[in-house]
Amino acid sequence: MSSESLQRAQPAPAICRRTILAALGAAGATAALTACGGSDDSSSGSSGSSGSSEPSGSGGSGGSGGGEALAKTSEIPEGGGKVFADQKVVVTQPTAGEFKAFSTTCPHQKQQVNAVDNGLITCPAHGSQFSVTDGSVEKGPATSALTAANITVEGDSITLA
Repeated sequence: MSSESLQRAQPAPAICRRTILAALGAAGATAALTACGGSDDSSSGSSGSSGSSEPSGSGGSGGSGGGEALAKTSEIPEGGGKVFADQKVVVTQPTAGEFKAFSTTCPHQKQQVNAVDNGLITCPAHGSQFSVTDGSVEKGPATSALTAANITVEGDSITLA
């Protein structure tokens, strides 16, 4: 046998299980951080946002402008709201002329809320329900409120800030 064929006949060096686990863990952590970073950016303009917006005639002091138009004020029912799944935001009108916005991400297991009925925002995964007024938990298993999102109301237009 030649030395070349002898080298090919030898088994490849064993890869340590720790090396494989470390590589898989690093890839998983990177994917998780990427996913978490993406949801934070789309659910709220800034952390600690109030989520409320003044009705028309409030001046322009609170809006940043240039946001994505969501709906006309007439499209949001009083005492209810509307889910904008693509923008990952739910807009509510707790009382006439008062508009609020929240992330659609349920804090229980990060599923997306999908309905607003009878003054409640509902998550289909486990039945958690949240108030249209402030996003607080009305029925668990969720234990924390929906995250507030920033909107601007100018005239009859609601814009994602």
